[in-house]
Amino acid sequence: MDDALEMEILKITEKLDQNKFVELNEYLEDMHSADIVEIIMELEEENRKKLISVLSWDKISDVFEEVETPVFISLLSAFTKDQKRMILEEMGQDDVVDLIASLDDGKQKELLSLLNREEASELKELLVYDEDTAGGIMTKDYITVKKDITVYQAIEEVRVQASEAETVYYVYVVDHMERLVGVLSLRELIVTKANKIVEEIMKEQVIQVNVGTDQEEVAKMVAKYNLIAIPVVENNGIIKGIITVDDIIDVIEEEATEDIYKFAGTTEGEYKIEDSFQKRIGASVSSRLPWLIVTVFGGLLSAKIIGGFEATLNSNTTIAYFIPLLAGMGGNVGTQSSTLTVRGIATGQIDSKEVLKIVLHEFSVGFSVGLICSLLVAFMTFILNGEMVLSLIVGVAMWANMITAATIGTLVPLIFKRVGVDPAVASAPFISTTIDITGISIYFTLTTILMSQFNLF
Repeated sequence: MDDALEMEILKITEKLDQNKFVELNEYLEDMHSADIVEIIMELEEENRKKLISVLSWDKISDVFEEVETPVFISLLSAFTKDQKRMILEEMGQDDVVDLIASLDDGKQKELLSLLNREEASELKELLVYDEDTAGGIMTKDYITVKKDITVYQAIEEVRVQASEAETVYYVYVVDHMERLVGVLSLRELIVTKANKIVEEIMKEQVIQVNVGTDQEEVAKMVAKYNLIAIPVVENNGIIKGIITVDDIIDVIEEEATEDIYKFAGTTEGEYKIEDSFQKRIGASVSSRLPWLIVTVFGGLLSAKIIGGFEATLNSNTTIAYFIPLLAGMGGNVGTQSSTLTVRGIATGQIDSKEVLKIVLHEFSVGFSVGLICSLLVAFMTFILNGEMVLSLIVGVAMWANMITAATIGTLVPLIFKRVGVDPAVASAPFISTTIDITGISIYFTLTTILMSQFNLF
């Protein structure tokens, strides 16, 4: 916790203890909801409920949109039935869905029963969709106008719908079947003559996504076309909702976090705050253990390979000193290549047409950095041991190992992608274990061959 946050908490706690609620309300109204959430998370439950009770309804709804589900349920319990309804109605539909989607059916029904039939029906519809799809993150609070009305009528319609809309920057044009046929910006409506027909000025080529489109693909489209919002349609073209850029930012963060956890051979579920300490321990063990077991067997295989070169080791035990160096450098290079490849696939920078180009690029990088590092290692080995042949062996092995590591680190995610497996699963433990095995094999094979050539057995 930084000093500024600690000072804010002390100041707010003091006002709560002294029951200076009016003064506290004025103080919090000028504070951003995200900062209030940060403070709430550091308070005891009793003070949390006190704090939330002094906020205005608008501020409360903004704060509730920022908190996690367990905190949301806890804070909501401090209000009456009517107050809960007011809070839920003030919140964005997509935020409510995100918060209650993980609740059991009974708790969902309890919260939905607080709303009027129309609102509850819309939320139920959103809850049907998979949470990782466009349908799962969209909101039904958007503005539509019919294609055959005048600009004047459209502006009047925008005024009616604006108070409930998530964003007013885009006005979506539909036909009498509610099929999306065009889009207008608010600016275009304002500057166009009032007697013009909407169909005459709308853009017919609308960038849109299907309700079943994966949220990661949605994020890519929004980023590619620099959109503030993107419409979501069913297979028949009927518009069902929109996804706004604030939700896309959350998706990008979520997907990036998921990839990082996968790459490390673990999962985000290890730290679910609603779980007990024992459950979190169990989640950590179950998510990490499989990859660690893979690493154990990889290590045993490496040990078996080393054992197969016992005669080589017995002839010159000095060669064993360089095993950690070669394995470490190979692992570093492989991790660098795999990280860049996985990220390139995730962001769409790498596609199937560029596989050969990417592999050649990383091979060339491995070749170049391997050559420089191998010359440095060979020189330092000679300085430290004074053995020319050993220096040559270590240098060549280092070079070959780094080229191989860069190639493997690139190929594995690409192969995973080709066979339909998430490339992020090509995690650091998997890559490192593979490179350790190949690196040791290369080192001892080259050592055996070169020592045999120089009659050093």
